[in-house]
Amino acid sequence: MSLFRTITLSGLFMALLLSSCVRRTIVDMNEDVGDGWTKDHKIVFDFDINDTITPVDFYVNIRNTTDYAYSNIFFFIKTIYPNRRYSIDTVEFFLANARGEWLGSGLGKMRSTSTLLKREMRFPFSGHYRMEFEMAMRDSVLNGIDAIGIRVVPFEEQ
Repeated sequence: MSLFRTITLSGLFMALLLSSCVRRTIVDMNEDVGDGWTKDHKIVFDFDINDTITPVDFYVNIRNTTDYAYSNIFFFIKTIYPNRRYSIDTVEFFLANARGEWLGSGLGKMRSTSTLLKREMRFPFSGHYRMEFEMAMRDSVLNGIDAIGIRVVPFEEQ
């Protein structure tokens, strides 16, 4: 067997091995907030779910700048289900620790945080879902929040 063929086969094997370690993403959506998030601006995500059996982990992604004035952020999250019923939750996410050090990752002034909202959940219905995010802070305009997103991946025991 030639050296080139050996390298190619070992490279293919490594690629297959690495790809088997990556969790398949079911939903991955992000939306830029713009120049200051106002109370009347809803961030909306529409997506379809077909599998109601497989448990999933549901994450909220937040991209902020280091100019953001607070260590946390509150949201109202309205979930509209395929049967047109809905639920509204108030959630808090921390973007900095008690010492004021930013959580998440990033370089310069930009930080990205992905926080687990629900672990090992199952969607109750198959069909079309809508999630609406409203900022629930006291400010009428919230500066320093750059983008909001959601990510759903199959649950894996650790």
